Amino acid sequence: MPGQKVLVVDDSWTELTMIVTPLRNNGFDVITAVDGDEAVEKVFRERPHCIVLDVVLPKQNGFQLCRRFKSLEASRHIPIILLTSKSTPLDKAWGLRQGADMYITKPFNGDELVASVRRLI
Repeated sequence: MPGQKVLVVDDSWTELTMIVTPLRNNGFDVITAVDGDEAVEKVFRERPHCIVLDVVLPKQNGFQLCRRFKSLEASRHIPIILLTSKSTPLDKAWGLRQGADMYITKPFNGDELVASVRRLI
C-alpha cells in the first residue's frame, strides 16, 4: 500500500538494507531504528502503520518491545512482524505469545515480506 509507513528495526545495516529495499520498491514509506530505545522513540513520534522487528537487538530485545507496544493503548493497534534468525518452534510460539501478529524467519523472501506487510496493514 503506497504511502503506508513501516518501521524496520534491526541492528545490522546489511539486514536493514535487505528488509528496507523491497518495502521501498513497493511504495512503502520506510523508517528505521537500530536498537530498542530508538524503536520506542520512533513508534511514538512517527506512528507507523506496521513494525518489522528483529528479536536480537541492543538495549531491549524484540520480544520485550513487542510486549511493550502491545500493552500500550497508543501502539497496541500497530501490527508487528517479528523477522528473525531465531527459528525454533519454541521461539516462534514465544514471539506470537508476546503479541506478534506474524513471525518470519531469516533468510526471508522480499516478496513474501511485502505481501505479509500488505496483509497486516
